[in-house]
Amino acid sequence: MRLPRVVVAAPSTGQGKTTIATGLMAALRDRGLAVSGHKVGPDYIDPGYHALATGRPGRNLDPHLVGEDRVVPLLLHGARAADVAVVEGVMGLHDGRIGANGFASTAHVARLTRTPVILVVDIARMSRSVGALVAGMAVYDPGVEVVGVVLNRAGSPRNVAEVKRSLRVPVLGVVPRDESISAPSRHLGLVPAAERDGAAEVVARLGELVARHVDLDAVLEVAASAPDLDAEPWDPRREVGVVAEGAPVVAVAAGRAFTFSYAETTELLTAAGCAVATFDPLRDPALPSGTRALLLGGGFPEVHAAELAANTRLLAQVGDAVRDGLPTVAECAGLLYLLDSLDGTRMAGVIGAEAAMSERLTLRYPVARSASDNLLTRQGEEVRGHEFHRTALTRPARGWAPAWDLDGELIGATSATLHASYLHLHWAGHPVMAERFARAAAAARPLVDPPTPVPGTDLVVTDPDPVPVAPLLHHGDREVGPGLLDLAVNVHPEPRPAWLESALEAGLRESIAYPDVAPAREAIADLHHRRTEEVLVTAGAAEAFDLVARYKPWRHVVVVHPQFTEPHAALERAGHRVTVVHCRPEDGYRLDPDSVPEDADLVMLGNPTNPTGVLHPAADILRLRRPKRVVVVDEAFMDTVEDERESLARDRRRGLLVVRSLTKQWSMPGVRLGYLLGNDRSIAGLAAQQVPWSVSTLAVRAAVACATPRAVAESARRAARVVQWRAVLVEGLTARGVDVVGSEASFVLARLGPGVRTRLRERGIAVRRGDTFPGLTADMVRIAVRPPETTVRLLDALDALDALDTLPAGTAGAGRCSSGRVSPR
Repeated sequence: MRLPRVVVAAPSTGQGKTTIATGLMAALRDRGLAVSGHKVGPDYIDPGYHALATGRPGRNLDPHLVGEDRVVPLLLHGARAADVAVVEGVMGLHDGRIGANGFASTAHVARLTRTPVILVVDIARMSRSVGALVAGMAVYDPGVEVVGVVLNRAGSPRNVAEVKRSLRVPVLGVVPRDESISAPSRHLGLVPAAERDGAAEVVARLGELVARHVDLDAVLEVAASAPDLDAEPWDPRREVGVVAEGAPVVAVAAGRAFTFSYAETTELLTAAGCAVATFDPLRDPALPSGTRALLLGGGFPEVHAAELAANTRLLAQVGDAVRDGLPTVAECAGLLYLLDSLDGTRMAGVIGAEAAMSERLTLRYPVARSASDNLLTRQGEEVRGHEFHRTALTRPARGWAPAWDLDGELIGATSATLHASYLHLHWAGHPVMAERFARAAAAARPLVDPPTPVPGTDLVVTDPDPVPVAPLLHHGDREVGPGLLDLAVNVHPEPRPAWLESALEAGLRESIAYPDVAPAREAIADLHHRRTEEVLVTAGAAEAFDLVARYKPWRHVVVVHPQFTEPHAALERAGHRVTVVHCRPEDGYRLDPDSVPEDADLVMLGNPTNPTGVLHPAADILRLRRPKRVVVVDEAFMDTVEDERESLARDRRRGLLVVRSLTKQWSMPGVRLGYLLGNDRSIAGLAAQQVPWSVSTLAVRAAVACATPRAVAESARRAARVVQWRAVLVEGLTARGVDVVGSEASFVLARLGPGVRTRLRERGIAVRRGDTFPGLTADMVRIAVRPPETTVRLLDALDALDALDTLPAGTAGAGRCSSGRVSPR
């Protein structure tokens, strides 16, 4: 297979190869290339920065962990559809496993993958000695081709010239000292990218630095010289069978405290039939709904111990579930999370031992033998792993079988449902572990959601309707069904005007030909007093979000929540890591522009926001504008706001994109009609991503009809009626003690109490659940605004539930309704 590629290596640690390799990835990506980032060795941290630079998962290449025969297939797997692969080395070029003659070194991986090597040399304290050093590195191993050098931390031109005269290989770049770009470190090396505020900005600056001082064309020429590889890409579906029927949920710890993972682990579990759901032990109050197995990987719990301990509800659930036999794998940080305490801070209390920080760093690359039959291994089986930690158990775990025998040292704690130790494993090297774990998940019973406490009481309420596994993909249309009164979907309830029906009929007649979207662009441009080149008609707002997600290799994406989840989902589908900024309930869910990170280059928010209905001042949104930043405003419900005040549809400032929808106000969600407004350059770039003929002839005709003066007048009348209907709904809810967020849209967000949504459904009324919106809770629902005669049916149903309620008055929080299952805490 053809794959242009280079290895970025160095004579020793500390030469700057991570800086140059990461910057090279970012610089090549900025050129429009698809770049795949790889790291020699077991390190988890550098691949996190590679992922920021490339927009793809960072991958590891380690012959010790996965075996020599899997290195090339894993390289090809990680680089699928990439234009070029950049492999960052580990330590010095020839430094590998101690006592193994350079096994698992950068040179070893370069030989296995037949990849040319670029050396990074720090010349801050050398001149002609650089030539001797590089010459020795170039001839030491004939199987390693050193094709060029990047001189790092260069000083005076005279010294650089002297260094160049000493070299017999091409100089591909001279990078000056730049102390302003630094990567903070602590007891185990660099701070992971996921924990570091501003990491994306640093990576961007590295890309700019490398682009200025490294000959990218020469690097690409070197990469193109790499020979074809005679191997098939690694495929997790060939490594494991589908052994888990029914897609059992495997909960995988993530977030700032659990950043260590190999992408292939979840790929193997998915191939085995599991549904992988991540959760953040620092923030999430419970494991994902329906969890049947738990994977606690590595990270830095010692840095976040107090926060982990403060999340008492999750900690208690995990402790109870693991003790009750939930299949659980815990590596290093996961082991610490399950102990009685960590540095004196209480943990889950599953494994009866404690750990504390020590002065000694444990760093080893062992071959371990399984000491027992357990969840993952059978006694006597050998695995290759690595240890890297500065904590130590203060005493051995008691009451558990040991996990590993490391030359006579027994470590870890295991059982038929638990495997916990300090040893990190790469499951691509031992795929049978993924199969065993998946089988255990399939055989386990799903967790019951933990009870929800009722504020101010000693009662708890269990929600009988758990959150969907993929909450970002849960939309209001999934709440409705035959015979249900639809208060879940925000489509205007009145019939379409006769002129719109005529337009749709004309579009259907014309559908015998391919659609021409030009009339729709012109009509929408006239409507908003913009040029045609500033309009892109789309198949609903959903297509617009997808186009934005794929428009650029965004470095730091921010989504302001709560808001419509489709923009967030589209960004994740495009491979972006999303930073969430929450509008706080104590602020009425209003935007705080200062809460958005400065280095964000894409910010997406709604106005008015779905599902809160909050209308943000246009001035606050405009405060988000920055050079090289794009702000996308979802105004899908702006036409339900009287006078469309605070709309930015006519604002032509650069870096601003507005998304509009015509489907809700005009009662035609099945037609799929929306549009983007922005400067002509952005619109042209977005249009280049659009699938041909995605907008139908019906949609074109409807867009033209909805932009006429008659349509504008009718839209204003509909908006006025929504205001009147909303007042009736809000008054009825507040009279019943229900908290309602101040909405200026065609829906309201209300806190009815846990379980009420399900009980309303039993009485024939569908409302939209709130807990699938990031930042909202299970006791919240979104209710579509309807005419008073429809609203009365909802209010009557709430009164009936209140009459049946078994809770004392006032104990259900903001509202008087609660779920049907109540028990003492």
